[in-house]
Amino acid sequence: MPTEQVDLWINNSGVSTHDYFEIYDPGRLNHLVARVARGSVQDANNAVIAAHHAFLSWRRLDLSERIQAVFAAAKALEQSIPELSPLLTREHGGLLGESQMDFGFGVGAAQFTAGIAESYLVPEVIEDENCRIEIEKIPRGVVVAIVPWNFPIVLTMMKLAPALVTGNTLVVKPSPFAPAAITQALKKMASVLPPGVINVVNGDGDVGATLTHHPLVRKISFTGGTETAKHVMADAGSTIKNITLELGGNDPAIILDDVNPAEIMPRLVKGIFTRSGQICFSVKRVYVSQGMYDKFFDMMCQVVDEIKVGHGLDERSTMGPVVNRGQYNFVKDLIQHTKASNAVVRELGQKLQPEEWDNGYYLLPTVVRDINHSAKLACCEQFGPVIPLIPYQSLDQAIEMANDSEFGLCSSVWSSDVNRAVKVARQIEAGSTFINSHSLESLDVRMPFGGIKQSGIGREFTELSLADYIEHHGIRYMK
Repeated sequence: MPTEQVDLWINNSGVSTHDYFEIYDPGRLNHLVARVARGSVQDANNAVIAAHHAFLSWRRLDLSERIQAVFAAAKALEQSIPELSPLLTREHGGLLGESQMDFGFGVGAAQFTAGIAESYLVPEVIEDENCRIEIEKIPRGVVVAIVPWNFPIVLTMMKLAPALVTGNTLVVKPSPFAPAAITQALKKMASVLPPGVINVVNGDGDVGATLTHHPLVRKISFTGGTETAKHVMADAGSTIKNITLELGGNDPAIILDDVNPAEIMPRLVKGIFTRSGQICFSVKRVYVSQGMYDKFFDMMCQVVDEIKVGHGLDERSTMGPVVNRGQYNFVKDLIQHTKASNAVVRELGQKLQPEEWDNGYYLLPTVVRDINHSAKLACCEQFGPVIPLIPYQSLDQAIEMANDSEFGLCSSVWSSDVNRAVKVARQIEAGSTFINSHSLESLDVRMPFGGIKQSGIGREFTELSLADYIEHHGIRYMK
């Protein structure tokens, strides 16, 4: 396949640097996928200035026109799916179907957000015999969106749509690990909008720091790791910027003793190993009643062993490689550390084209039993295809272990009795709890998404996402 050449694109102005990121296929390390222009501090500054100039007119555009413009941009994104989803797969190693899902979810999120904006942004009026109060919802200004590599399309749209429809303008910094498809997609979307409304800068940490420190930036929306978020939060504090942080997770799944393992196992395994476990809210630890522990482990191993690991463009593959050498080594070391303990470690699944495995970051899906709740594998965010099964003696103990984490993104409860499951769900410390599901399909744009504790600040989806991109301006006058 040809190599993509993605120029640094700012406000339709083209290339301003000749230094490039080279992106290699995680499943075919000798295949150069894209050269993406590496932005500079000056490029980042230019992007913010372009967004600020565009904001001065974009914010005054009639709301109905902004809504229609966002719908048009979503349409442009939808039309790019056949062209760009294979490119995304070759960048980050996911399956083609996962990349197509990323685009599809992104289109849906943008359309949903545009659809709810008009009713939400109506000014509130309070009036009595003495005075009239008008409370307007006005845009903040320039928004910086810093997005990760694992699902870059939908995660960008979750920021872009509420930012633009409320009257802000946007500067996006993609991840250096998957910058090509999202940059091309945003360029197509920007072509149906006024210049400067969407801006993209690809770059390293100096570019990110320039954006997060910039005095003209009034809002930062970041999705990524908790450690990086601490720097983003500190930078935002230098000029008191508003922030939304969607961060890491160590999502627990609690299996109640009334479930049929054979019935729930395909859905649970999907929630663990989709995108090779590289999803912030994938299942990362499973708590199983001691009385059904052995049976549950055997059933999980049976289902996981059917996973076919191969390249994302291979139609036979049901799991692809991990994204890069750093993540590959981290997960391998985590598995080796677990093997050195008293835990039972089962590496399962089937290798497609095993002769190619030395040319990619492939890992077999791995299930671990007889592991302590406090073990490293159970406490960290693995972000890879390995899952610990932890037994519990009582439901209270399971809930206590589920909550014993600095993270609080998502969680799930599995039971044949929905009412019983909901009762347990209400005791879990997380931004979302799913009943009898825990995967990408569990998300619903009508439900706010975000974490508590060190899993984040703020919410995406629903009207709460719009609220994060506006200021309230009150006007009061006497009669």
